[in-house]
Amino acid sequence: MKHTEIPQGVCSQKIDFELDGDVVKNVSFTGGCNGNLKGISALVEGKTVSEIASLLEGITCGLKKTSCPDQLAKALKRAFAEEQGNKA
Repeated sequence: MKHTEIPQGVCSQKIDFELDGDVVKNVSFTGGCNGNLKGISALVEGKTVSEIASLLEGITCGLKKTSCPDQLAKALKRAFAEEQGNKA
């Protein structure tokens, strides 16, 4: 299922991704540090929500309390929980 999230407190303005069960596919960011975010997108492709969350959740950027990777982890967890709730 396709998802779009609006991250908070970071440079990127939008995160798009797909979930196939708990497997993450087709992650793309709008705005932010283009090369770094393309790299993150490539590295998380095919991994599970829990794998990604355990690696990225809590990462900060400069003096910010969050980062684009942290926002991705949170967005994936929310979307996965939402999908699971819809199946109940």
